[in-house]
Amino acid sequence: MITGKKRETLTIEAVLKKLTPYDVFRWYMPTKDWKLNHVTYSPFRNERNPSFLIGNKHGTLSFVDFGDTSKRGDCFKFVQLLFNLRSIDDVLKMIDRDFGLGISSGKSTGEYKRITSEYKQPEADKRYSMIQVVTRKFTNEELAYWNAYHQDLQDLKDNNIYSIKKVYLNKQLFSINDNELRFGYFYDGHWKIYRPFADRKSKWVPNNVPITAMDGKKDVQNCRIAFINKSKKDYMVMKKIYPCCCAVQNEGIACFSEENVEYLKTNSDVQILSFDSDVTGVQNSQQITKLFDFEYMNVPKIYLKEGIKDWADLAKTYGLKTIEDYLTQKQLL
Repeated sequence: MITGKKRETLTIEAVLKKLTPYDVFRWYMPTKDWKLNHVTYSPFRNERNPSFLIGNKHGTLSFVDFGDTSKRGDCFKFVQLLFNLRSIDDVLKMIDRDFGLGISSGKSTGEYKRITSEYKQPEADKRYSMIQVVTRKFTNEELAYWNAYHQDLQDLKDNNIYSIKKVYLNKQLFSINDNELRFGYFYDGHWKIYRPFADRKSKWVPNNVPITAMDGKKDVQNCRIAFINKSKKDYMVMKKIYPCCCAVQNEGIACFSEENVEYLKTNSDVQILSFDSDVTGVQNSQQITKLFDFEYMNVPKIYLKEGIKDWADLAKTYGLKTIEDYLTQKQLL
């Protein structure tokens, strides 16, 4: 008996054999000028301030609408909410039809190949790769680097900072110049390699630390004011002066998960962002404070002409007393 080709069951797994989550988000997003891990305007309503994010969370793409945090999830949930579909089955049928996958019918039009050939897939997120390191004792040069920021060996141990001899990325030796200064930041099984004198693209590579990881989270408890810094080094400097402080991974909104925001709000009366004082830092501060009802206070702009835009560099150049005096002037101490 001659039989035709057996039809594949229409499931999420079957769809993801032919499409990536990025393909789905890109096809159904009303605007095509959005970028991963960047806030854009919500497709669910008209708004003056962007509050919608598609980003990489633990190795997979997901979305969150900060204007209505009940709207969050993967690409399939996004399609369901956007088109008010009753079930995931309806979502899969729509994707199967719109992309011409042919999973239900057994006859693909090949349209999905044409659609996905018109753009490049985003590069794999190296933050979630396997990173292994070989540590060593701190050299005098490395200790001198941190001493300039008023940090000693005990501070480095307390903040899980290590001197790195070798780095392996996905079990392959990662190339780093032997003479290059490099440190490992350890976060609960994850590593972030910091090379302070590398170019901007390489300074934090490799890195598999989740974007929502925080430094000093336990320091924010029953606080009147919580300082939220944008880096571990700024946090370490600020903690010398103001104990109720923490740090996120960078100045991006993706750092501020619902869990992190709720924790900060629960454990402090006022939350003050402290990002860089350059144009980008101020813009990021303004955007995030609007979304979460935070406040922000950056390093005084008067220091920008000297290339100083964060607390760590200010402490290095002028000492901790300068920061202490400024916070006292602002009636924060």
